[in-house]
Amino acid sequence: MAARIPATVVTGFLGAGKTSLIRHMIENNKGKRLAFLINEFGNLGIDRELLLGCGIEGCGEEDVVELANGCICCTVADDFLPAIEAILDRPQPPDHILIETSGLALPKPLVKAFAWPEVKARVTVDGVITVVDSKAVAEGRFADDETAVQAQREADESLDHDNPLEEVFEDQLLCADMVILNKLDLLDDGSADRIEADLAAHLRPGVRFVRAREAAVDPAVLLGLDAAAEDDLESRPSHHDSHDGEDDHDHDDFDSFTLSMASIDDADALEQRILGAIAANDILRVKGFLDRPGVPRREVVQAVGPRLRRYFDRAWKDGETRRTELVVIGRKGFDRAAVERAIRG
Repeated sequence: MAARIPATVVTGFLGAGKTSLIRHMIENNKGKRLAFLINEFGNLGIDRELLLGCGIEGCGEEDVVELANGCICCTVADDFLPAIEAILDRPQPPDHILIETSGLALPKPLVKAFAWPEVKARVTVDGVITVVDSKAVAEGRFADDETAVQAQREADESLDHDNPLEEVFEDQLLCADMVILNKLDLLDDGSADRIEADLAAHLRPGVRFVRAREAAVDPAVLLGLDAAAEDDLESRPSHHDSHDGEDDHDHDDFDSFTLSMASIDDADALEQRILGAIAANDILRVKGFLDRPGVPRREVVQAVGPRLRRYFDRAWKDGETRRTELVVIGRKGFDRAAVERAIRG
């Protein structure tokens, strides 16, 4: 039997640095033929566009497959299997497949799909890499306030105290073969040790931490783990495992929408409006592209929590429609109209 193609699943919460990690792997892959499967939450393919905008040889249109507007862990049969089979059936199949899940996805249902007969004979999960935003974790963004929860419980025992964000985050850790502590340049000395100690309780035995700034990790560290994760599902528990073997995972905990705008004359003012909207509403993530009049290059916006980053990634192509579009992701029930008003100004 021919050797199976290894696949690496890159998971992690919103804004942790998954796409940056994959871009770094592309830049340093040393001649391997790679294929990429990108899963988006929302109908604007930001992450695929970011990869295609990298300008790196070996990262062409045909190499980056996007599954948009649906969580890969909930649409495995309809979306993932046809996409992975199309990649495998190419005249020159890739040496390695990289799969980036959406920041709201659970990795375990995806890993289960690799145990399906039509996939297992041809592909194996080399490893599950979980990228962590160390700065966000240090700020307690995925930890419940135990005192507040207890007060709510005492006030109304019928309340559901589950924190869906924390469960998603913990499931991503529980499935990991390696955890990348990213954005350590935003923390003071000693914080990484504390974060490792806190997160270790949510990891399986033997899972290692790798520390990173701007997701710069040598691909040699990430590829070739030989985990065969599809054969190791029982050791990867999930909050969403159910007694009948199906996964109970509801993305109704989150909402998203795409905001289209005219060209942006004052990007600094827009940045302040975005940050104000995030602070005033239950917004988890804002990402997208800006059309700046008279500027030949496309500007990227990446915001998570109170941090926002802007940079130019590539020139607008000949014949391409220049546009300003942002994807806004938040908890279920956030006031979309208020957010849109705040950002538009």
